[in-house]
Amino acid sequence: MSAAIRPPRRVQNVFVVAREPASLHAFYAGALGLPMKFRDGDRWIQYGVGNTNVALACLEEAAPATSGLVMVLEVDGFEGAQERIGAAGGQVLGLRDMGSHGAVLSLRDPEGNLVQLFRRAAPAAA
Repeated sequence: MSAAIRPPRRVQNVFVVAREPASLHAFYAGALGLPMKFRDGDRWIQYGVGNTNVALACLEEAAPATSGLVMVLEVDGFEGAQERIGAAGGQVLGLRDMGSHGAVLSLRDPEGNLVQLFRRAAPAAA
């Protein structure tokens, strides 16, 4: 018998894949009133919305997505995730290490929708 699967901690982020994030920023900030939380030039513009984040991501930053919305679920770890995803009809696309920020495991669900699992980096030793 395998160990119980730990559910995601929370929805960490939802992002819009944008060809021109700077142009969309005027809409999301101006028309929708989303307060900017973080910006990495025109690559990633993140807003705080309630207990989660909504962001605009350039095509390079959003890889492997090419359009649409991507849901990012925060998890404690990736142990066994690749096997479970494959067994359930999904496809693992790859792991992206983001250094001190954490890591993202990208996958497609059985209908082809992109989902990412986000694992925070361990706190730096004092």
